Amino acid sequence: MKKDAAASGLRLDKWLWAARFYKTRALAVEEIVKGRVTVNGQSAKASREVRLGDRIHLRQGVIERELLVRGLSHIRGPAPQAQALYEETPDSIDARERAAEARRLAPEPAASIVQGRPTKQDRRALADWDRWSAQID
Repeated sequence: MKKDAAASGLRLDKWLWAARFYKTRALAVEEIVKGRVTVNGQSAKASREVRLGDRIHLRQGVIERELLVRGLSHIRGPAPQAQALYEETPDSIDARERAAEARRLAPEPAASIVQGRPTKQDRRALADWDRWSAQID
């Protein structure tokens, strides 16, 4: 006899996979183990049960999100269905937009390179020694 999903909850790794935050459950487990996912302010294990109303904080690369669980699903459906499983907090949306704007306005790291990689001719000029040292004096 199968339990009702809303009453019993759903594994955290399975919910993150179904909500399309990670491509596979294994990747979700890896991020949870690294401590990049918390539930209700506490570090969690992959087997922790997620319930409706839980607050999940996760980090994907440089992007941090804070979510409220609005639905549970055992299957990974299309993106609109997955987006119905959570609601992102307004503070989280503002922080993501500010971080994206800061990244957009940040200077390009490669722009600081003045001369770039030396050419073959430059590399030869850098060598202080005579390549053809077999000379008769």
